[in-house]
Amino acid sequence: MALVLFEKPRPHIGVIRLNRPERRNAMSIDLCLALKDTLERAGQDNDCWVVVLTGAGSAFCSGLDLKDHSLIPNVDGLTIPRIGPRAIRIYSQLIPTMRGIPQPIVAAINGPAYGGGMCITLAADIRIAAESAVFNSTGIVHGLTSTELGSSWLLPRLIGAAHANDILYTGRRVDAAEALRMGLVSRVLPDDRVLDEALDIAEGMSRFSPYGLQMTKQVLWANLETASLAAAIELEDRNQIMLGMTDNLPEAITAFGEKREPVFTDEPRRGVYSKE
Repeated sequence: MALVLFEKPRPHIGVIRLNRPERRNAMSIDLCLALKDTLERAGQDNDCWVVVLTGAGSAFCSGLDLKDHSLIPNVDGLTIPRIGPRAIRIYSQLIPTMRGIPQPIVAAINGPAYGGGMCITLAADIRIAAESAVFNSTGIVHGLTSTELGSSWLLPRLIGAAHANDILYTGRRVDAAEALRMGLVSRVLPDDRVLDEALDIAEGMSRFSPYGLQMTKQVLWANLETASLAAAIELEDRNQIMLGMTDNLPEAITAFGEKREPVFTDEPRRGVYSKE
């Protein structure tokens, strides 16, 4: 059985599903390797413009699988101190992989998202939750640190240091309603509606330019690390000019006048690169 599934139920929309429902989609080494591979495969699918990430069964991801006996690949000849960094990066590199693919990721959090599972949701571009969703940082509960998989960087930027510290220090559980109040998620839906809502969001986004979606994702992530407003605007200006050199805006203007939906092709704007 495949540990991670990838399907395209609607045009231009890919759904990645963690598929260990019997273990509440816990993060085994094999699952994490399969998830990274699937994310990269989706990123290379030029017909996929938006990705929806969810879990099979009644949980999104219950965090590290404490009963996982998978073997770490490619460690022959390494000493124990060298194996540690190789092992931890199997988990931590999921976050930059999610950030690095061109498509925006909509997380449909269909149940508990614990530990590394919560961290994975933080790397999504949009998070919506089922009413049964619960978040917590389990590292501190298990005698480790709560600062893992980018959580110490991502969570304060999403919900502020006060809320982030409360979650990361205490290991307490945050239900969907509280997650919505603090801004950890943007919508809460009945359990049987969360995936459909995520697909509807993705379908609405796929009406837009895939180039525009890609550039918006790049700027939003990059400007989380930008030190000044001036630098952020410089990057925005360049990307807006790049999109302005396509035929998308003239098409939007024409479609508005004709009272129809625009069809964006991302083709070069006529008359800009030549004397057409």
